[in-house]
Amino acid sequence: MKIEKNKVVTFHYTLSEPGKGELENSKDQDPVSYLHGHNGMLQGVEDALEGKAVDEKVNITLEPEQAYGPVRENAVQRVPLKHIAKSSKRAKLKPGMVVQVNTANGLQEVVVVKAGLKNVDVDTNHPFAGKTLTFDIEISEVRDATEEELSHGHSHGVGGHQH
Repeated sequence: MKIEKNKVVTFHYTLSEPGKGELENSKDQDPVSYLHGHNGMLQGVEDALEGKAVDEKVNITLEPEQAYGPVRENAVQRVPLKHIAKSSKRAKLKPGMVVQVNTANGLQEVVVVKAGLKNVDVDTNHPFAGKTLTFDIEISEVRDATEEELSHGHSHGVGGHQH
């Protein structure tokens, strides 16, 4: 089965920054799943996966403008500690840590700039903003989306959205 709109795609990946090494990978966790053609994945990644099939490997490099955008100046905000997601509060907050902040649009990953007793200053740029990124992807499953997934606009289950 080929990857096309309304297919659920499952894959493992390694993400690296050319010349600087690996940033993250999914090898020791559940693979990533998304509903193809529904804006659930970076557009450049979706474009590279279009027409591919199970067991194919794809290598794609995206410039910042195709990935998480350029670094925005003046993106530091002061956030009350109560808005930091509980999973992010387990460790002592330190500059450079990536944490999640509860926002009106759901959880957002931010980078700690300075931690105080009641507030934390965070950089709201995506942690990979301004970076050229290389994705090494191995496709492990392609299947038809369920009616429920199509109506919700995202994949469900392991590696996808959980309800």
